[in-house]
Amino acid sequence: MTNEEFNEQFRRRTRDFAVRVLKFLESVPYNTGTKIISFQLGKAATSVGANFRAFCRGRSKNEKYAKICIVVEEADECVYWLDIFDGLGYGDKKELAWLSNEALEILKVTAKIKSSMSP
Repeated sequence: MTNEEFNEQFRRRTRDFAVRVLKFLESVPYNTGTKIISFQLGKAATSVGANFRAFCRGRSKNEKYAKICIVVEEADECVYWLDIFDGLGYGDKKELAWLSNEALEILKVTAKIKSSMSP
């Protein structure tokens, strides 16, 4: 697989992850706690894909490195917020498990990309 093919596949993967997170958030009950964590998770999940796209279009090694660092940070934040949902017992357990696993996989892949680029 070429870099371009990988990047295109991963762009779709991060987009699909964000869409599933947003659909998941629509399914949880609305209260003070879920309002806060839903906002945070929604921002982080959509940021993963947006910043991966920016990474792919980076004009320099430094710009690309800065963007992949953001992707790693936001993916890790997704793992955290999904864990909070799990701890509170909100949301469909099967979907929550899938999202948590996918967030962790995205984190691992992007952390590996980041480590291969370290300045």
